[in-house]
Amino acid sequence: MAEEQSWPYLLNKSLAGDQITVINASISGDTAGNGAARLPALLAQHQPNYVLIALGANDGLRGFHPSKTEQDLTAMITASQAANAGPMLMQVRVPPNYGRRYSERFEALYPALSDEYDIPLLPFFLEAVITNDDWMMSDGLHPNASAQPFIRDYMQEALLPYLQ
Repeated sequence: MAEEQSWPYLLNKSLAGDQITVINASISGDTAGNGAARLPALLAQHQPNYVLIALGANDGLRGFHPSKTEQDLTAMITASQAANAGPMLMQVRVPPNYGRRYSERFEALYPALSDEYDIPLLPFFLEAVITNDDWMMSDGLHPNASAQPFIRDYMQEALLPYLQ
């Protein structure tokens, strides 16, 4: 979809009056490891006050060991903190096709890291979107353009209590 249709773009427009700028540094298909590799340069370039870490879904879909995802998420949290940017972590859930044990272990990473680093844990917006077939692309994994205004509103409500 066009960038102008994406929820980060819409959120940026929505928050502009609050003197908040949203920078979308996501790349479709990124793993937590990709994010961890790119984050230091992004922190230096943008010098953000906050960093929303919403990665790991592709790790789970590829069956990565949860400890690898945990290592990469930890690297992003600590890099953000070292750059004086407040990290926020989004809960990620994976489809049950790798079994309950894998899914539970993977999903437990997020609240554990939130507790360990005392950072906000935001709800996984996809859970509110995936049940609406009209909002999903044909792959069944990604929200389409018609879902983006809902996601913007959902994320704005989740983020605003943490933004100062």
